[in-house]
Amino acid sequence: MEKFFIAQIGRTIGLWGDLKFHLHTDFPEQFKVGAAFKSNRGELTISDINFKRGTVRFRGYESIDSAKKLTNTKLYADEEQTKKNCNLNEGQHFWFEVIGCVVKQDDEVLGIVEDIQRMADTDYLAIKTDEALVETGLSKNFLLPYIDRYILKTDTEEKIVYTQDAKDILEAS
Repeated sequence: MEKFFIAQIGRTIGLWGDLKFHLHTDFPEQFKVGAAFKSNRGELTISDINFKRGTVRFRGYESIDSAKKLTNTKLYADEEQTKKNCNLNEGQHFWFEVIGCVVKQDDEVLGIVEDIQRMADTDYLAIKTDEALVETGLSKNFLLPYIDRYILKTDTEEKIVYTQDAKDILEAS
């Protein structure tokens, strides 16, 4: 099962194993005392977290010397853990649910979402253009802002993103 990079641990702070905590997720609520995460150093369980200070402490690493071993460690979550611990609002989707969706404008297939990129505070769908459109001379790939101006509806069950004016962006790419 695919795992997603959700946080990175920085340098030690203080004497009790506190570490700087850098979030790489839109769901900070998943980080709480007792929560366990996979890492490139094995499974780690949070024993203390302070969002105001941006620090975290892990069970078994409550001294400065042991905590130093976790500097630069990356934390991961898989799809199941993400769906369980992260609450979506109406109309929101996880990136892993959107990647792989067909992008349509009216009845025309424009391409497939290959990735999602965040630039500033906007998410962009990285779309591989449908081969039939590439053969007409259009770009092989294009970026589409994931905003209401272009996205009408995302149906993760049917794996389709319905768009408007997206072909204009493709033609200008």
